[in-house]
Amino acid sequence: MAICVDSAAVSRDLSKKAGYTFPILSDPNSAVIRRYHLLHPGGGPDGQDIARPAEFLVDRDKVVRWTNFAEDVRVRARADEMLAAASQLR
Repeated sequence: MAICVDSAAVSRDLSKKAGYTFPILSDPNSAVIRRYHLLHPGGGPDGQDIARPAEFLVDRDKVVRWTNFAEDVRVRARADEMLAAASQLR
């Protein structure tokens, strides 16, 4: 699942164009993003507030078992990194 500051319509279009198979939740007021301290004030291309890049692996008991944070919106965890972290949780 992903959470972003974009509207639901923008998120839906992005998901469709990119072929994502996971839900993208819209948080245009940044309420959830702020709650998890992931707001990057002024980090958007036009100086708007955006979500700081972050990935989490959460187990069935809703415990966060792995995290990855970045300051640059172009930086994300690679799939192989996340799969390796997930396999270590077993």
